[in-house]
Amino acid sequence: MNSKPNNRYQRQIQLKEIGQEGQDKITQAKVLIIGAGGLGCPALQYLAAAGVGTIGIVDFDVVELSNLQRQILYNLDDIGKPKATTAAGKIKALNHDIKIETYNFQITNKNALEILENYDLIIDGTDNFATRYLVNDACVILDKPLIYGAVLRFEGQIGVFNYSNFETNIKTNYRDLFPKPPDSNSAISCNDVGVLGVIPGIIGTMQATEALKIICGIGKPLANKILSYNALENIFYDFEIAGNENSNSDFPKNKAEFLAFNYEWFCNANFDVETISIEEFDTIRKQETITIIDVREIGELPVVDEFSFLHIPLSELEDKISTLSTENKIVVYCKSGQRSAKAVQLLKEKLPNSQIFSLDGGVEAWKNNN
Repeated sequence: MNSKPNNRYQRQIQLKEIGQEGQDKITQAKVLIIGAGGLGCPALQYLAAAGVGTIGIVDFDVVELSNLQRQILYNLDDIGKPKATTAAGKIKALNHDIKIETYNFQITNKNALEILENYDLIIDGTDNFATRYLVNDACVILDKPLIYGAVLRFEGQIGVFNYSNFETNIKTNYRDLFPKPPDSNSAISCNDVGVLGVIPGIIGTMQATEALKIICGIGKPLANKILSYNALENIFYDFEIAGNENSNSDFPKNKAEFLAFNYEWFCNANFDVETISIEEFDTIRKQETITIIDVREIGELPVVDEFSFLHIPLSELEDKISTLSTENKIVVYCKSGQRSAKAVQLLKEKLPNSQIFSLDGGVEAWKNNN
């Protein structure tokens, strides 16, 4: 076996744009990846393999069967285990020389600044708007480059925010692209409509590529640009992001405003559905005949076997509304309460005279309370 200290990175060091100087920069770099899912998994693998000296992983979720189609760090033996610590073990086995920090909890405006300030750049691998705005704002306040990625169905996009364009010296951020979050009644996610498993693999790998370009100071990072990929049509296209005068209207200007900003309300202000508390739900399901609907996808955890329910994924709900009884109260649940709120909106449109509720906090909160 070749024992030369740089043998692991020989193919990188051979590149004149990187060389030993670039490899030293990679070794000294600190990169935080928020979300160890479809985007985070390939980014983690390639950055660990490249020798990024310190990698942080933020994720509060556990591995589920439905993750394995695209989150390629995990296998069947990992189901039920925390993603952050499991991913850390996988990439540590790939490269013993790197340092890994894990944050096995949800990132919020109460802890984000403290975590992010320890890293040189941030990779956003999240899948919800509240966290995307939160991470963006934290990066702007701390002046950290942010590598954005998103996927849906057969498409993905990537961009670099809060990083100066070499030619214009302009920095844009996520709010310049989306000054306001989409209407929460119409916003869709991979949980709603699906994603081809290789798409997050492609976009996550591209996020790692942008990170290495920024670390080494080479090439043209996607600063102030969004690059989109459509797999069905084999099309790549990009567009410039201009500064948006409306982007600062709701922007927290400093750390104090950031700590006080309500991101869940900001991104879900358009939801106006009746919710039912865990305690109320437990009471009425024991005292009354009610219809309970699980709108999660097949294979999602946690498994519910404590009570009877109808399993109708949100993506199929509209086609099956006609089969539902309108005689009983209806309680809808999902993992955390987001999809069930959408389902209640849809059901109320079609069944205006029925009593329909979303389980507050979702089945995860219910499990934790029982």
